[in-house]
Amino acid sequence: MNKVYPSAGEALRGVVSDGQLLAVGGFGLCGIPEALIAALRDSGVKGLTVISNNAGVDGFGLGQLLETRQIKKMISSYVGENKEFERQYLAGELELEFTPQGTLAEKLRAGGAGIPAFFTKTGVGTVVAEGKELREFDGETYVMERALMPEVALVKAYKADKSGNLVFRRTARNFNPAAAMAGRLTIVEVEQLVETGDIDPDDIHLPGIYVHRIVVNAHPEKRIEKVTLSPKKES
Repeated sequence: MNKVYPSAGEALRGVVSDGQLLAVGGFGLCGIPEALIAALRDSGVKGLTVISNNAGVDGFGLGQLLETRQIKKMISSYVGENKEFERQYLAGELELEFTPQGTLAEKLRAGGAGIPAFFTKTGVGTVVAEGKELREFDGETYVMERALMPEVALVKAYKADKSGNLVFRRTARNFNPAAAMAGRLTIVEVEQLVETGDIDPDDIHLPGIYVHRIVVNAHPEKRIEKVTLSPKKES
């Protein structure tokens, strides 16, 4: 089966639609599927619920979809770098399911493992636990969290072979593997594509069984969220 598509737009064709639950990999602007997000914007689909650690920044990453009002709800753990996100949320124009970061990662991992729910101490006694089942284990109170199983996952990897076996590079190996595993249909954006068998099995971070479509973006922008420089040393 050919998993390789000629463009991000073609990879999304026939897959995305209004009102879907999507997962998008990345942490801040690190390891985001830039081309797939842009193609999602250009597709015009709307009413999306998006699972992602955050929503990019104004005008880049998922911030583009906020500007075009294609997202109706975010399931996120960090929302502090996007003024449009803040404006829409405070104005009641955007729904937010605020989720602790570790819980969000586990929700995706559990979804990919076929585990419908799990118990965690994180959030007990806070608004995070409101309306959820609480249960005691060994004298401690835990809250039940439901797994996330998005209809589509958009992820970024450094390298793939034509069977979809993936290699992630450094910090980009953040939410991407868990999002890829959780998606019922997973599309991956990669910088390098090689023949099946060219990646040493010991170097594969995620097996191709989780990947349905592949698109190459050899030269992503990789924008830096906040540029910080060390002070110049006195000579």
